[in-house]
Amino acid sequence: MKKILVAILCTLYIAPLYIDAQVSYTSDTTSYVKVTYNGSSAAIVVSNDIKNYITASVSGGDVTVTSTASAAVNEITYGLYGTTTDGSFTFNGTYKATVELFGVSITNPTGPAIDIQNGKRIEISAKTGTTSTLKDGTSTAVDAWKGALYCKGHIQFKGYGTLNVYGNYAHAIKAGEYIEMKNCTINVYSAVKDAINCNQYFSMESGVLNLSGYGDDGIQVDLKTDDTSVENTGNFTMTGGTININIYGSTGEAVKIAGTKSVAATATLNTYSTQDIVNVQGDNVQCTKVLRGGILLIERNGKTYSITGKEIHQ
Repeated sequence: MKKILVAILCTLYIAPLYIDAQVSYTSDTTSYVKVTYNGSSAAIVVSNDIKNYITASVSGGDVTVTSTASAAVNEITYGLYGTTTDGSFTFNGTYKATVELFGVSITNPTGPAIDIQNGKRIEISAKTGTTSTLKDGTSTAVDAWKGALYCKGHIQFKGYGTLNVYGNYAHAIKAGEYIEMKNCTINVYSAVKDAINCNQYFSMESGVLNLSGYGDDGIQVDLKTDDTSVENTGNFTMTGGTININIYGSTGEAVKIAGTKSVAATATLNTYSTQDIVNVQGDNVQCTKVLRGGILLIERNGKTYSITGKEIHQ
């Protein structure tokens, strides 16, 4: 009888320890989920006010969180910390959310680093003074995943930190709908396909975007054909900020769009190439791209223009 009682007590004692080591809860009401990576493992802490709306699990360094929040619950924020060389962050849900990057480094050798299967607006905030890194893996399967950073819905990049992305299977950054960018710095160092790929539109208000090492297009914007709303234009818009695109080794385009491109005078779009002269078709007029001192210029009808469309008098 004593042996049976001891066995039961040990079972009751050990099981909670294992669960609490991965998923635990705080007494605060901040609508916050903290994910901390440590090598090949991870731990999740959920605030008390949303514990009934969050299902979280950890398998090694792979974290999966599902939100069933209702409209009555404040928007949930997910904070990612630490480093893993064999992990991932997968998020499912049906309401808007924020993902904060606190210098996190996620490498997933067998899939995307961040996989957001939420069709709503997702704000991704690179926190001030931090540098986060995302790397996916490789696969022999066809269309195994779409990007090192994938979001089914819209992405709004914000914050004053830096995000580095390496796309080793397909795109580096892929959004099923639009991408907006403000303040932060994003560096794409490699992508088998496009550095950035999205539907609806790409819009940049401020910040710095550096694209290199991609195999197809720097930025590709497609129409979202399953919806006829006004946003589905395939447009590329810059009202501020700086984009630097290195097209070395690429057979695609720097910016490939299904709609129109608009670059304000307050914005800078630089395209670099190791090629000296490339003939291209633009606005139904034959143009010539000329690289001079690392700056790509356009010669058209005897005049020279910068990539932003300003005439240069030489």
